[in-house]
Amino acid sequence: MNPDWRTFLTARGAGGADAHAPAPGAPADADCTRYDLSHLGLIAVRGEDAVTFLQGQLTNDVRAVSDTHSQLSSHCSPKGRMLALFRVMRLGDAMVLQLPRERVADTLKRLRLFVMRAKVTLEDHSDGPIRIGVAGSGAVGALAVLGLALPQLDNALAVTDDVTVLRLPAPVPRFELIGPFERLAPLWDALTPDSVMGDADAWALLDIRAGIPTVYNTTVETFVPQMVNMQLIDGVSFNKGCYVGQEVVARMRYLGTLKRRMYLAEVESPTPPQPGDAIHAAGSTSEQGAGRVVDARPIGAGRYALLAVVEIAAAEAGDVRLGATGSLLQLTAPPYGFSAES
Repeated sequence: MNPDWRTFLTARGAGGADAHAPAPGAPADADCTRYDLSHLGLIAVRGEDAVTFLQGQLTNDVRAVSDTHSQLSSHCSPKGRMLALFRVMRLGDAMVLQLPRERVADTLKRLRLFVMRAKVTLEDHSDGPIRIGVAGSGAVGALAVLGLALPQLDNALAVTDDVTVLRLPAPVPRFELIGPFERLAPLWDALTPDSVMGDADAWALLDIRAGIPTVYNTTVETFVPQMVNMQLIDGVSFNKGCYVGQEVVARMRYLGTLKRRMYLAEVESPTPPQPGDAIHAAGSTSEQGAGRVVDARPIGAGRYALLAVVEIAAAEAGDVRLGATGSLLQLTAPPYGFSAES
């Protein structure tokens, strides 16, 4: 965490002593919730070959990223399995990849293997700009009062006086604010009287509800992009040309071999489900099992919301469980639905 930001939050009692802080877990029942997003990491890619370099590494068409548009994308192994999943943004002179902080070091090491003679630098930028999340039915009004320009569409960005505002998919209006400490600290204070504080679980739950997957250390090389619906959330381009793993990803689309996809789910469990946990179905004959948990967060005592990759045949047959003897999963389609090709 940026040391100035850590000192700032500590002085205001964030992380437990904040009088406005809700219990950990699901978002507070409030019109506006604010989040410290320091648990997310950033990789800054700079240089005249930055876009060309990323174009040869990521699943999406990086040329579409602009000062007003971000995108989801992933970096795959030669076998088409996801090593990392990013939100790609242009911030100032850098192309910036946002991902779980735990994945930054390994991802940097991997991407640097491909730099060769490209005029590009990659660095851990996680402790650079401050990131604040704001979500809820009152988020638009709370941010407008602060004089910030707000993007109207999901994945769009707007900039006001060095503060970038990114609009993100969620069941409620949701924004991420990115900028220098001296600009973000006053905004945090201005938001505090009319908002409660949410935690990392609550922010991740908004991603789950929106059907947005995440790759963690425990799920590296577990999923092909289409298994986590990347083709349905503008996270993969089939027209951009070559990238690492492209042959496998393209073959899955054009040969119609997708047998697994990602569902929303809820489950009762005595222990918290974890990313990478096995999904079981009685009728499955796959050596890989019926599926895996992508992400899971609490929504009440002993109850969890999940994103889970499950065999399509098993999901349609029902009786899909968390582990061989675990609780029954209640599966539903994500909010964007499934297309005929998915």
